[in-house]
Amino acid sequence: MSLVVVGVGNRTWHSPFESMATASAYGILQSAGLLFFAFAGYARIATLGEEVRHPEKTIPRAIPRALGLVVVLYAVVGLVLLAVLGPSGVAASAVPLLAAAEQAGVGWIGAAVRVAAVLASLGALLGLVAGVSRTMLAMARERDLPRLLARVDERRGVPQAAQVAVCVVVVLLVVAFDVRAVIGFSSFGVLVYYAVANASAFTQDAAHRRWPRVLQVLGGVGCLVLVATLPWGAVVTGVCVFAVGVLGRLAVGAGRPRSQ
Repeated sequence: MSLVVVGVGNRTWHSPFESMATASAYGILQSAGLLFFAFAGYARIATLGEEVRHPEKTIPRAIPRALGLVVVLYAVVGLVLLAVLGPSGVAASAVPLLAAAEQAGVGWIGAAVRVAAVLASLGALLGLVAGVSRTMLAMARERDLPRLLARVDERRGVPQAAQVAVCVVVVLLVVAFDVRAVIGFSSFGVLVYYAVANASAFTQDAAHRRWPRVLQVLGGVGCLVLVATLPWGAVVTGVCVFAVGVLGRLAVGAGRPRSQ
């Protein structure tokens, strides 16, 4: 694909697709794997099933709409950044949105961009706390995690202990580790459990099936391919953590009766 660079006044505008001329398939797949964590929030909706009215109708409607809206939003932001800064400019900037605003001559909106970024981060944190805490609640009920995490606040109906545990883990990860490394490991974990989810959906009978099995096959294969292209550090760390989790589950959970 030919490169397109257009000068307007003292500013330069790039073709959003210019990087495709030199991009490799491996690079594209690795980028997709690293960015996958940014799409994981749509599945958090499903973890709130017991707190939603008519979940059998609400959740199947909410997930495609939420995912579709996010894809459009990400695509618009990505194309604008590439058009203003170009691939090298985006890669070189720690704050590409602010850099794009300066390049476009609207640097005065920098304060609004910062506020929007903080609000977006808080929204992502709330989604993480709500979704992961419900997963911890389910695991605690099955005795895969300490029973303390299965406690539900009687008045509010939320798993407070699990929510506090998630908050503590998130703070420790942000303070103690490079966020970029955490993103790589997060993408590994998300892709693996989505592969498991696709495999589980494949086993559903016709009465409970919503989508054809071929989609689960494609989804599972796609997840595994993206896992294989992640940075090796993230893969090795992920495999080690999974191994510790499996061994811990076998050691602690052996002989314990499981809830019905």
